[in-house]
Amino acid sequence: MPEISRRNALILGGAGVASVAVGGTGFFLNQGFSSVSSAGTVSGSTFTEPIELRSANGALSVDLESSRQRVSIAGRDVNALSYNGGVPGPTLRVRAGDTLRVSLKNGLADPSNLHVHGLHVSPENKSDNMFVTVAAGDSFDYQYELPADHPPGVYWYHPHLHGFVAEQVFGGLYGAIIVEDPESIPADRERLLVISDISLNSSGNIPAASPMDEMTGREGDLVLVNGQLTPDLVALPGERERWRIINASVSRYLRLRLDGQQLTLLGIDSGRFESPQEIDEIVLAPGNRADLLVTSSLGTSTLRALSYDRGSADGMMMGGGNFRSGEEVALATFSVAGDAVVAQSAIPSQPAQRDLRIAPTTAKRELVFAMGMGGGMGAGMMSPTINGRQFDAERIDTTVQFDSVEEWLLTNTSTLDHPLHLHVWPMQIIEQDGQPVDSIMWQDVVNVPARSTTRVRIAFEDFGGKTVYHCHILDHEDNGMMGIIAAN
Repeated sequence: MPEISRRNALILGGAGVASVAVGGTGFFLNQGFSSVSSAGTVSGSTFTEPIELRSANGALSVDLESSRQRVSIAGRDVNALSYNGGVPGPTLRVRAGDTLRVSLKNGLADPSNLHVHGLHVSPENKSDNMFVTVAAGDSFDYQYELPADHPPGVYWYHPHLHGFVAEQVFGGLYGAIIVEDPESIPADRERLLVISDISLNSSGNIPAASPMDEMTGREGDLVLVNGQLTPDLVALPGERERWRIINASVSRYLRLRLDGQQLTLLGIDSGRFESPQEIDEIVLAPGNRADLLVTSSLGTSTLRALSYDRGSADGMMMGGGNFRSGEEVALATFSVAGDAVVAQSAIPSQPAQRDLRIAPTTAKRELVFAMGMGGGMGAGMMSPTINGRQFDAERIDTTVQFDSVEEWLLTNTSTLDHPLHLHVWPMQIIEQDGQPVDSIMWQDVVNVPARSTTRVRIAFEDFGGKTVYHCHILDHEDNGMMGIIAAN
């Protein structure tokens, strides 16, 4: 089958969609198939999920401790980073209108902090404040007030202290947040799949990233589901499962397929489609999440991450980069056997999403993502920039009017994909590489493929204050591809 152009990514339309490419990403097929492995790891164990903590009476209070310790990853005892002794950390399940309190104790040797990725909450004070630094050995008490109309969906948390983000997330610091639906969606069971990658040496330690890893974005040798290597999932024929999938990788894109099973996509990130979409595959950039229904059919299927082309580093100094996301990886086995069950009731329609394409705009801006020379990457290396500048904690790069709608043109001049993440305020994708988007697509991570453009609209409402936008290739963020935005 010929390669499909990355510029001609399928834009999600009506029912019967064959495949979904999130944020303008494309794909190509590769007939090769291999499962990444490493000495001492164990694959094929029974699927497990992190411990779950639920809110009650409108509140959830959590003690969260980050530390470097001996933990089990892929069935092997290794030295990694962890929240509360688990990789991933505990799942936090809340409802719209709840108060989430997190007491973070930093047991690391380095400073850290916490970001509740995708939540529409205040960026100031003790809420999702990116300018808080929790020194090694110190604690900080966060408090997040979710609006009464907060969108349901799957979100996640991870460190976000500039210069330490990629290392700490790659090391194992991440966990899920689920905001419940106001009315439940019928399903026989729910599953959480936090997909991440990691590298381990023969001593069970995580090796340091090379300069080339930092320039292109590190990808691990092992691709994990809830810290496991190709776990086994079982179901009965006809069961409907709800899979909440998080791409917690630092740089790896996930082009996911589960052949032989019916896949129905409810939404991406905080966006929810009014009518669920039948799909064959989906691409998740780093930081993206998918809310997916799987209706099981008799037989055994493999959840796979197919090859994905996220660009080339060939034009950069010190040669090109070989991305592991160019490989195909088995993520999990889904075995369906036994007597068929009675089918679940129809999936209820969801409230129509707001459409900013008909809203008046107060400003239009352009963000240009580039890989410039020098900067924080060292001599002879390329450095990631936005609008020609690297991150400066003392500089506000963008000031927007509170309670306004803006249109942003995201221009990627480099040979690598860059997924943009804007904190607090989600983005509606309205155009991809000059082509209008016909459906309503809301995401908080929007991929901008190499040498292309994406146009979004953003409603800066509910919360004012100062926060950040950045590339969610976390090595790029750490090395300068981030800006500060203030809504006044």
